[in-house]
Amino acid sequence: MKHMLLWLSLAVLLLPRLVLAEVDPLVREAEARRIAVMQSVEPSVVAIFSADGGGGGSGVVITPDGYALSNFHVTKPSGAWMKCGLADGSYLDAVLVGLDPTGDVALIKLLGREKFPFAEMADSDQMRVGQWVFAMGNPFLLATDFRPTVTYGIVSGVHRYQPPAGSFLEYADCLQIDASINPGNSGGPLFNSDGKLIGINGRGSFEKRGRVNVGVAYAISINQIKKFLGALRGGRVVDHASLGAVVASDGQGRVVISDILETSDAYRRGLRYGDEVLSFAGRPIRTVNAFKNALGVLPDGWRVPIEYRRRGETQRVFVRLTGMHTEAELAQVVAGPGVPDPDKPNDEDEGGPKLPKLPEGDREKEAPPEGEHPVPKQLPIGGAHQAKEMPQAVKALFAERDGFANFHFNEVELARVLKSLFGQGDFAPWTGAWRLKGELATAGDAEFTLDDKTVKAVLPGGQLRLDISDDLTAARDPADSGGLMAALHFWRQLLLRGPAGFDQLVYQGEAPLPIGDALYDVLLGQAAGTRVRCYLDKQSGRLVALELFLVADEDPCELYFRAYHDQEGRAIPGEIECRYGDEIYGVFHFPEFAVLKQSER
Repeated sequence: MKHMLLWLSLAVLLLPRLVLAEVDPLVREAEARRIAVMQSVEPSVVAIFSADGGGGGSGVVITPDGYALSNFHVTKPSGAWMKCGLADGSYLDAVLVGLDPTGDVALIKLLGREKFPFAEMADSDQMRVGQWVFAMGNPFLLATDFRPTVTYGIVSGVHRYQPPAGSFLEYADCLQIDASINPGNSGGPLFNSDGKLIGINGRGSFEKRGRVNVGVAYAISINQIKKFLGALRGGRVVDHASLGAVVASDGQGRVVISDILETSDAYRRGLRYGDEVLSFAGRPIRTVNAFKNALGVLPDGWRVPIEYRRRGETQRVFVRLTGMHTEAELAQVVAGPGVPDPDKPNDEDEGGPKLPKLPEGDREKEAPPEGEHPVPKQLPIGGAHQAKEMPQAVKALFAERDGFANFHFNEVELARVLKSLFGQGDFAPWTGAWRLKGELATAGDAEFTLDDKTVKAVLPGGQLRLDISDDLTAARDPADSGGLMAALHFWRQLLLRGPAGFDQLVYQGEAPLPIGDALYDVLLGQAAGTRVRCYLDKQSGRLVALELFLVADEDPCELYFRAYHDQEGRAIPGEIECRYGDEIYGVFHFPEFAVLKQSER
């Protein structure tokens, strides 16, 4: 009996070691790697509070100079500035930069340092169901030292569509995950197993049809945010795209146009009721939700390809997208007293986490009764309930202007783009008349003379003259060009005078052109009753294209600038292509460019 007890005692003592010895080293290696990855990205995670130190949500730094992403519904209560906590215990001011009310995204900038730890963005379209992911943030404001909480899970679904909350907060093409997302996680990062940023957590399903549910949360894909990031950095309140048409499934399961505005670009490009949509923005369309997902991740103003079929014949055209909302609607939701309740997007009970107010009290009193949902506590952070007066450092980075979240950052981006443009040469001294001389391909000689008051043209069809006035909305010459002469006038104004050549010139963000996959910096000018969009190469700074909109709901005159050459230290295009609608009006070759003296005009 004694021997038996001795052996049993030894077995009990040795059992843990035996069990540990059976753990596969690969498992331990994977665990160690997971821990290392989480530790490496932890410094980039942000805890966000309102200016008085109250509860807010989470965020993540994405650039070394302190730009950070969060949710619109997290930053909305804070207004123009807020407080942010980092995992190292830092408690810093941050200023609002840009807002995407529809996509539920906010861009802020942290102050107080020159360099910040930041998360690297990945390609979220590469995520597949079953892949490991982890979320970081500050659920229930648990981390009094700002070190984020980590929750771990898998991608449960991709290309999910969550309808708008009211008319805003549309979650299109989002990632569904089973990593726990709770109040306070909103705005925080979702990482893949390599620690790369693939999304911003924003919505969860907490209760549905009277049943409590967990493990169903949604993250805004980082690929969607990338498309808006340029405009957000420009301090804009951005809008999402509308095709100007509605799609539905027909009796055969096809996705067809069920309604279309005759004023839309899609209608001008030939799309009609009953056309079957085959692909949109490069994505195949098999369901209505697939179309909503493809459309819902695009900014307004972009031009994307659409492929459709009518009576067995397939067509492919580029359509120009408009905004989902009016400027007044966007301004109202940004400046209004409330924010769309993400907990009640529809009649359903799915929605984004929000933080209830917590009464003052000690820790024991804050603990939720067993079986009830926990509530966040007010953090004992220094400076809590401080005065809401904006600090000087924040004031220096904030400027109010209608249509913008923070116009200061638009001025920053505009200055960046203009610096790059004028790196192609200083055109300011060239105040004399500009003469472009060459030929219109396949048609004959062509010459344009531009000065401050007129644009003169000598073309194979005859001579034309445009007098510059305060109203150029009818300046359509030459016929079928959409306003080539007026467009050339604004080209000269941009190079010669920059913002002074327009009533207003602002930075719009990034957008593609039908000539390739690249994204270009876009400047929007307004002058003489018209609008001008200028596309500049992000690397070289050169002007690639200019669109002149004489009036709304009409095709613009499009100019494409190519074959640049150097002339007295300035980059001059040797070829200009003019397009109007679906037609190429002409391609001009200009081997001669001159700035005329008064006696030469």
